[in-house]
Amino acid sequence: MSDDVLTIREVAEYLKVTEKTVYTLAQQRRIPSFKVGGQWRFRREDIGAWIDAQTDDAVAATSGSISAQPRRNEPKRGPRRTSGR
Repeated sequence: MSDDVLTIREVAEYLKVTEKTVYTLAQQRRIPSFKVGGQWRFRREDIGAWIDAQTDDAVAATSGSISAQPRRNEPKRGPRRTSGR
């Protein structure tokens, strides 16, 4: 029987990140997860689909389709104001 449901530790090993990172992603609902008896669990197929979605987002970002939007840490600039002087 394969493990269709993963623990935080197993997901962390699979993604090669810390358990804390997986826990934080789960709490913030940024990774598909659910709780059983107060402990986070993850469906293997959901994690695979989530990885695919992350990859698709990265490809779209590098293809230039989002290049007109400001970068995350870049301030948004409105129209330039000129003084009447």
